[in-house]
Amino acid sequence: MASPLAGCAAVNSLLFWAYSYGKFAQTGSLDVTPTLGQIAVAGAGAGIVNSILASPVELIKVRLQVQNSTSIAASATLFRGPVHLATHLAQQFGVRGIMWGFWATVAREVPAYAAFYTGFEFTKRRLAHALSDGDSSKLGAVPLMCSGSVGGICYWTACYPLDVIKSRVQNAAAPPRGVGYIARAAKDIMKEQGVKGFFRGYTPSVVRSIPAAGVTFATYELVMRALNDAK
Repeated sequence: MASPLAGCAAVNSLLFWAYSYGKFAQTGSLDVTPTLGQIAVAGAGAGIVNSILASPVELIKVRLQVQNSTSIAASATLFRGPVHLATHLAQQFGVRGIMWGFWATVAREVPAYAAFYTGFEFTKRRLAHALSDGDSSKLGAVPLMCSGSVGGICYWTACYPLDVIKSRVQNAAAPPRGVGYIARAAKDIMKEQGVKGFFRGYTPSVVRSIPAAGVTFATYELVMRALNDAK
């Protein structure tokens, strides 16, 4: 828990900053409402930027989660926490050890956050037309949470097979080399488990995302309103 907890604030700050900048870069103004296509592009760009922090945070998380149950860990040191593991990876593999699986993370984050933000904005705009004459700034916490939950479902639906591949890569015995490791990991999963192997754990991930994404988006929207009102 320590790895995602410590990295949560930094990862989400970077993510939402990159997303906001992506919208502004396309519209040229904070007062212009972006199209859903522009939302998707901004989300995809935010996913790329977010991978810089998300990749090492998730690497440490997934390796600590399985260290007591894998053959890799059976013959290796059991790590006390994220700092112990990060130090070990840096000493053994250098920067490559900390950024282990970076491109697999990028491959996951691009469709994930394109869908995440588009699902949220689409639902928010629909609810705004239904509940507040099209003005999304009047939506309360519950509609915003519902919109965020839809975004969370869209996130996992868009990227789950890629998340499985990323986790496999980051739990390997050593950091991958070359540019084809994502395809090789996908091929191995298909050979061992078939198509269903790419969707193992999908349901609990979606169930978790419903409250998590709902709270994330509602908090973000309400805090932004409060900051704008305080100007």
